[in-house]
Amino acid sequence: MDSKETVLQHKIKHNTERLLITLKWIIFSFIVGIILGAIGALFHHGITEVTNFRLSHPWVLWLLPVGAIWIALLYKVCGYENDGGTNVVIASIHSDEKVPLRMSALIFIATIFSHFCGASVGREGAALQVGGSLGYSIGRFLRFNERDKKTMVMVGMSAVFSALFGTPFAAAIFSMEVVSVGIMHYSALLPCTIASLTARYVASRLGAPAPLYEIAEYAKFNFFSGAKVALLASLCGLVSILFCVSLHKTSQIAKKYIKDRYIRAFIGGCAMLGITLLIGNQNYNGAGANIIAGCIEGQTEPLAFLIKIIVTSICIAAGYKGGEIVPTFFIGASFGCMMGAFLGLPAGMCAAVGMGAMFCGVTNSPITSFLICLELFGFEGANYFLLAIAFSYVISGYFGLYSSQKIVYSKFKSNFINKMTE
Repeated sequence: MDSKETVLQHKIKHNTERLLITLKWIIFSFIVGIILGAIGALFHHGITEVTNFRLSHPWVLWLLPVGAIWIALLYKVCGYENDGGTNVVIASIHSDEKVPLRMSALIFIATIFSHFCGASVGREGAALQVGGSLGYSIGRFLRFNERDKKTMVMVGMSAVFSALFGTPFAAAIFSMEVVSVGIMHYSALLPCTIASLTARYVASRLGAPAPLYEIAEYAKFNFFSGAKVALLASLCGLVSILFCVSLHKTSQIAKKYIKDRYIRAFIGGCAMLGITLLIGNQNYNGAGANIIAGCIEGQTEPLAFLIKIIVTSICIAAGYKGGEIVPTFFIGASFGCMMGAFLGLPAGMCAAVGMGAMFCGVTNSPITSFLICLELFGFEGANYFLLAIAFSYVISGYFGLYSSQKIVYSKFKSNFINKMTE
């Protein structure tokens, strides 16, 4: 009888502990969602305002040669000269690396200023770094243990990603999936979900809309259309490799041959300004959300994807901040739209497929990629999106945007390989 009572008491104790842990995460993830949802909305409005100002005052582009220098000086003054960016946030989840609080303020200011100058950068770098930095700092303030602080990093990442991109389902999964390819940190599922949904609600109430693209026409799904989409996705996987290699190699070569970061920033800014003047418009400056919308409507310039790869690589090497995800969408949409004519498929549908396939190729996050497609484009093209993401995931190999991302299990066999992305 005593042994049965002991077992019962033991079960009650453990169930009580689990309930308290669950309540703790519900409360704190809800609070984080509110705070970071408001910050995400503020960031959205900041990007929108400086972009509108640049488009209506083209003279701002002449700041490109000195903009990256100012950003480098800002980081130096704040004592964060060796900025690891998003890699620091990802590394903090599978190691004991700390995420400094000043990272959030620096990337917030630097990204808005980068968009003001007209650099070809995105927003996700700021989203992941602001979210990760503030999440880690909140966890430290609350005296969480190391495991819980890592969960708070993921919670913060999900919250700001959701607030900025308007894709709460994908945001909830992305921070768990992107860290280690082949495994998922499911213990963070509940808090990441609550924070993501809360942040999106707060951001929407504060005037940050969620993008939704309408695809005019889908091809009937059959063997032939599926085979064409598989070919498109495979090519997107190769383009994603090209993009990742271009980003990494351009930065490495620039650092090798131009040792001084301020000279490197000036040369990179001049190169971006020269390309912009040569093209004669601002299609390749900033994130390029309007160009993505045009691709979904079936309109693109020949080789637009290649130009975007080049200018984004130059701007990141120069030291401009913001990230590479929205440029990834630009590249995928323009490449898919261009290939639609060759494949005999609707251009808008191919642009949407290209966006999902490219995102998967550079982040190695197939579940997030599928959810993003569903949230942005609806369920009608789900068969194409799933097929494209599966092919891109395999074809893209072990390349990726983030050098701190681990490939835990092979993409080709059920083997434990535990290697970093290339």
